[in-house]
Amino acid sequence: MSSVGPPAGQGARRWTARERVLGFVALTKPRIIELLLITTVPVMFLAEEGVPDLWLVFATCLGGYLSAGGANALNMFLDRDIDAQMHRTSGRPLVTGLVRPWECLTFGLTLAVVSTAWFGLTVNWASAGLSLGALLFYVVVYTMGLKRRTAQNIVWGGIAGCMPVLIGWSSVTGSVSWAAVILFLVIFFWTPPHYWPLSMKVKDDYARVGVPMLPVVAANTVVARQIVAYSWLMVGVSLLLWPLGYVGWFYPLVATAAGTWWLWEAYGLRARARAGLSGARLKEMRLFHYSITYVSLLFLAVAVDPFLR
Repeated sequence: MSSVGPPAGQGARRWTARERVLGFVALTKPRIIELLLITTVPVMFLAEEGVPDLWLVFATCLGGYLSAGGANALNMFLDRDIDAQMHRTSGRPLVTGLVRPWECLTFGLTLAVVSTAWFGLTVNWASAGLSLGALLFYVVVYTMGLKRRTAQNIVWGGIAGCMPVLIGWSSVTGSVSWAAVILFLVIFFWTPPHYWPLSMKVKDDYARVGVPMLPVVAANTVVARQIVAYSWLMVGVSLLLWPLGYVGWFYPLVATAAGTWWLWEAYGLRARARAGLSGARLKEMRLFHYSITYVSLLFLAVAVDPFLR
């Protein structure tokens, strides 16, 4: 098959087989999943206190990709109405007609079933249960329940993004420890100050479709104050691994340096918001981009620390 006809209402546009395949890959939101894997693999090193079994790492990463991909596809199916009205999501496969809604739904449900079975059969059933719980939380609690109803949507919805930490630990040990819970809380407190700067940038998009992200319903000064509060909680919790004896000297060194820089950026954003700056002068995306660097550095330190003790 060299091309596929468009669904009704999409005019004469025809898609090649390659475009269709890439469209289904796009449904999984690969860039977001990369971030999830960054928090999964290092935790496996910490749980093993060294190099975990490489097959186990592969099986966990593949299962994580399939599960998160299924959740993201189902999210796109449920949000296809507002995605069509938002500028930043206007190129998504369901909006362009590259993938039909029923195909997206089938694809997402299939990935959910396959990923759960994969985890159970190749890793362990504890990880399978955590993976399925994360998927259901993201789709049912966040997308269907919280996203369009409360300004705290990303706070509680972010729990789904914390689960890869628990999955990585349980894949090695078959259980969950306080170290995993601490890192879970780091990502929990990281998510709002990571996502709110982006929401500040595109708040007109969210306002247009009636999604009450905090920057839509609150002034920039309020959002910036919340970002600072969550930032302190995140940095404080990240340092708990050291006094509890889970890490040596290297991790707290990196966590302190990276956390100090984060707080500098968070306070800088609050100062610009208090000064009434807006648009490009607010520079809210500086913290958003650094937030990805921060979590990468922190979890790299988690993976390296066992080798330096």
